[in-house]
Amino acid sequence: MINYTFRVIIEPDENGTYHGYVPCLRGCHTWGESIELTRKNLKDAIRAYISSLAADGEPIPREQGLELFETISETEIYSVKPSPRYV
Repeated sequence: MINYTFRVIIEPDENGTYHGYVPCLRGCHTWGESIELTRKNLKDAIRAYISSLAADGEPIPREQGLELFETISETEIYSVKPSPRYV
């Protein structure tokens, strides 16, 4: 069995879910209600994508240069009415 490593991007959507995709595998994307579920769904999507390519006799794309990193950021915006004594 061959092990492949792909860069994946997981981003929050405006509706509170997460969108994940694999830049190297055109059209390979999915979503989930949490980062963990999106990550699991991406693994399933990658397996299906690679299986489909193999069944069609197509080459499996390889990453050109590899970066391994994980960034998770959450931004919260607060609206605060200043105290009258500071205005």
